[in-house]
Amino acid sequence: MKLRVGLIGLGDAWQQRHAPALRALSDRFEVRAICDQVGHRAQQAGAEFGANVVEGYRALVGREDIDAVLMLAPQWYGALPILAACEAGKAVYCAAGLDLDPQEARRVKQQVDNTGIAFVSEFPRRHALATIRLKELLATQLGPPELLFCHRRIAVPQAKCQLAGRTEEHSAVRDLVELVDWCRYVVGREPAWVTGLMHHGGGVRVEDYQMMSLDFSDRASPGTGPVAQISCGRYIPADWKEAVGYRPLAELQVGCENGIAFVDLPASVVWFDAAGRHQESLDGERPVGEQLLSHFYRCVTSLLRRTCDLEDAYRALWIVQQARRSHELGKRLEL
Repeated sequence: MKLRVGLIGLGDAWQQRHAPALRALSDRFEVRAICDQVGHRAQQAGAEFGANVVEGYRALVGREDIDAVLMLAPQWYGALPILAACEAGKAVYCAAGLDLDPQEARRVKQQVDNTGIAFVSEFPRRHALATIRLKELLATQLGPPELLFCHRRIAVPQAKCQLAGRTEEHSAVRDLVELVDWCRYVVGREPAWVTGLMHHGGGVRVEDYQMMSLDFSDRASPGTGPVAQISCGRYIPADWKEAVGYRPLAELQVGCENGIAFVDLPASVVWFDAAGRHQESLDGERPVGEQLLSHFYRCVTSLLRRTCDLEDAYRALWIVQQARRSHELGKRLEL
């Protein structure tokens, strides 16, 4: 059985992740229609996959030859395509991140729950080979995680003032949602407390650095369980190429009961225990893009509805929003 899909938005990962995955899984997916706000990009993708170029997400979602919608880039329409897909009873694969305000997020979750459509959020960090190997090490060699340090440093265009506002703010939210979900997945439990901090730099009302601490302790004894420090910085201009790549931190550093691990995606893990240093470069059978779309295919075609992806996405977004509220109130918040 082939799923007939429509693509809404072609993002930064289109050439590296989504297009190769759709080509490799051509026995499971057939691209029928494409909608993107950059017309020539939609035309190129349409020619490659033999798909129609559609103007407007509603026209795409309403087509009878579309079984599912792949949202591959965040664009001006926000949650509207998801709500339209709910109305039309079409499954949704969301690679764009739920960068929504609290009211929008609640509305999306309620609509998905009410209509019963299959909904999958793309969390590539969960499925990366390095993460899978890290989880194995935590269970066998390193022991339970105690401290996690997760930092993402992103270059920004020189004309920073042109990016101020909703687009730049929501791009940072997407990054933080993914990092929060990653830490929750590695620890394997929910945080009980959050402390947030934001910085506005360059004389412009743009958040160039956001940080949060997640405390995974029992509520009765804060500070006794695992703690994750998550940060996202956007403070180096993109044309400072040497500075952008200077001494990059490991994407995830995990201090454990019996050792410490340094993870760089997609497939590098360096870990230390009493025996010394161990370095692993992992090889897998399928790229992460194929794994994620295969997961979506199973969710749509299975008789059992899967909602965990929506729950995880909503929970991670809510934690990011509470971190912002923590900054505004100047205090730690219980989750």
